[in-house]
Amino acid sequence: MGTARTLILASASPRRQELLRNAGITCTVHPADVDETPGKGETAQVCAERLAQEKALTVFPGYPREYVLGADTIVVIEGEILGKPRDQADAARMLQLLSGRVHHVITGVCLVGPNSGSESREGSGFQDTRSETTLVTMSELSDQEIRDYIATGEPMDKAGGYAIQGVASRWITRIEGDYSNVVGLPVALVYRMLREHGGV
Repeated sequence: MGTARTLILASASPRRQELLRNAGITCTVHPADVDETPGKGETAQVCAERLAQEKALTVFPGYPREYVLGADTIVVIEGEILGKPRDQADAARMLQLLSGRVHHVITGVCLVGPNSGSESREGSGFQDTRSETTLVTMSELSDQEIRDYIATGEPMDKAGGYAIQGVASRWITRIEGDYSNVVGLPVALVYRMLREHGGV
């Protein structure tokens, strides 16, 4: 990085950490604990961006001289927001919904940091919130495939109940857009944001 500032990732997701690391972006992890329930009448994009913002702003006060990145990934099908499954039955419901259809994956990202320059006052800074959308096509799944997949445990902490980089890759026939976005973080967008704010 061109500055001595560190990137703080406000997420416990090992997938997001790995995506950043693979792109040569070093980060320190400080997960944010926020309620991820969608607001009443909230669109998926607004929800993803709001949650990313809440995560970044929750962590930033502890690191006022660093860059803090918040992110939230949501799967949407026909207007229904699919977060992480509550239990195995919820995971099965989500996978049945996605089976044989096209869905959207939206990741909201929020970068918060101090104004550039060594004279920037504590408490002053920038907040940049954006999102990326990718279209994903999933082939039809049998009930047995869904049961077997849930038994692996992979769906349980993933938005929409599947991991594109895991076992579920066998059912993904097409994606339109940023692959890393579906994994959990649109790396090209994050890099662009960091570059615009002097973070790289």
